[in-house]
Amino acid sequence: MNKDLVIGTILFSGMLLSNSAMLVTKQAQAQEPMQQGQARNQEQVYGSQLMTRQERAEYRNRMRNAKTEQEREQIRSEHHKRMQERAKQRGVTLPDSPPARGGMGPGGGMGPGRR
Repeated sequence: MNKDLVIGTILFSGMLLSNSAMLVTKQAQAQEPMQQGQARNQEQVYGSQLMTRQERAEYRNRMRNAKTEQEREQIRSEHHKRMQERAKQRGVTLPDSPPARGGMGPGGGMGPGRR
């Protein structure tokens, strides 16, 4: 083998590896917001810190299966009352109102410690 062919092969292989690494990185970055969004959605359930994983899943399923906005509001209202009662029993304080739909609290955006 001549020297130029070996060098060319090495350079070509390096470029392939570099492109593959960039592709993997881009794919991981594309999936990251979705995973962060899923985590954020999971925490939007009012009183979720007082619920089991199964209770949160059941609540989400009820909300997903509700046919109308009125039905969803009824589910939210009942859930809110149950979580207030549970918090009181456990000596925990929850905000009086559930988080605004859309997931942002007062002022919206990223506040201190939310990075």
